[in-house]
Parts: sequence; structure tokens; C-alpha cells
Amino acid sequence: MDQPSLWHAALLGLVEGLTEFIPVSSTGHLILTGWLLGWQGPPGKVFEVVIQFGAIVAVCVLYFARLGRLVLSLPTDPRARRFALAIILAFLPAAVLGVAFHGFIKTVLFSPWVVVVTLFTGGIAILLIERLRPVPRVHDPTSVPPQLALKLGFCQALAMIPGVSRSGATILGAVLLGVERRAAAEFSFFLAIPTMLGAAVYDLYKNRALLDGGDALVMAVGFGMALLAAAAVVKALVAYLARHDFRPFGWYRIVMAAVMAIVLFGAGV
Repeated sequence: MDQPSLWHAALLGLVEGLTEFIPVSSTGHLILTGWLLGWQGPPGKVFEVVIQFGAIVAVCVLYFARLGRLVLSLPTDPRARRFALAIILAFLPAAVLGVAFHGFIKTVLFSPWVVVVTLFTGGIAILLIERLRPVPRVHDPTSVPPQLALKLGFCQALAMIPGVSRSGATILGAVLLGVERRAAAEFSFFLAIPTMLGAAVYDLYKNRALLDGGDALVMAVGFGMALLAAAAVVKALVAYLARHDFRPFGWYRIVMAAVMAIVLFGAGV
């Protein structure tokens, strides 16, 4: 594999890791970055699945001890069982709708202009939600009740549209429904594990004929960059939310959408 492809893989892995767990849309950024580079990664969409695995591994490593305690306490702790139920309920809408609309989403909605529109509208939504958010009632991600978890699952399902942001839809939906910011972010991290893992496995199955061991180095580079960047972002976001809100992400989305609209117009897209 030539050197430019390795640099492209590293850059796309970095973009995935930096954007997966903040409300700016990793898929949207990968679509725009791939379009700007003229390179989507080998083979087909499998590269995107591999770098998503890197982001998943980052969360599993950072929360390994906490996840381990929760799993071990399931037989004896009702609170752990309620949390597990909440994650399952929140996972179901995206799982069902993702399978039903997978083909349409991948072939019709994965375009730079869709991303520009959703980045802009999502930025406006973040600013409005921060203005309208109620006083938080839930301050711990393990205390999200089942009914609320299901609602958050439908919020997350909106992120099947590129540019919406899985983490953003889940976190901001939770904030609007009375979950404290940091707890909302951590709930979205836990929910990301089955959601992203399920999506990745399904995508790999759909693209199994495209798997090629000759691209292993490129995929390894992308995976490693995604893992390292995602680990750094998750830690930084939790610390950031102790004192700040999401409005900077809203303004970032609006500015990014405006810049990319100018670029796309200039390119005649």
C-alpha cells in the first residue's frame, strides 16, 4: 500500500476518534473528509467499520473496571439489572430501524450535502436545547429509568441520518429530558458499545466479500489512530462537562456547515 494511503488512513482514523463521542457527527466528518481527500479507504465501507471498532475499544478500556463491576453485580444488584435493561431498551430502536433502512441510508443519505444540512440544523438544535433544558432530575447514568431509556433510544436512532451525531442525539435528548450533562454523556458512552458494535458487525457481514488481508496495514493504522484519539476525547469531554455546556459544539457545527457549503458550491457539487 502506498504512503499516501497510510496518511489518509491515519487522518480518517484520527477524525473518527476525535468526533465519535462529541455531538458533531463522526459519520458526517468522515464523509466530508473522504470527499475532500478523494479517498474513502479500503475496501468499500469496511475501513469505516474497522476505525469504529477502535473507538469502541477506547470506551471499553476506559470504563473496563466500571463495566466489570456492573456485570459481576447483575445477579445480586437490582440497580445493575435496571441499568442493563435501560441499555437494552435504548439500543433496540436503532437496531431495528438500522436493519430495516440500512440500504436506503447507505445509498441515498451518505452525501456531503446531507451532512451540511444536518450539521447546520443540529447546531441550531444544540443552541435551543441549551436554552430550554429543564433542571436535571437524573445525575447518574446508571439511574436512567426504563421509560426514559427507550425515549433516548429513539433519539439515538435519528443519528442514522449522516451529520446528526449518535452521541449528540443521545446526549442532547437526555439533557432535554432531564438528565444532567455529564450523566447524559456517560450514558451515551455505555450505549455506544452495543450500538456501534452491532452496526459494525452488521456492516462487516454485509461487506464480507470485500475483506482483503492485503489492506491490513492501512486498517491497522486507522484503527490505532481512532482508538488513541477516542480515548483522549472521552476523558477530556467528561472533564469539560463538569464546568461547561454544549453551546461551543453547536456553533462549531454551524460554522463547519457554512464553510463546507461554500466549498461544495465552489466545486460544483
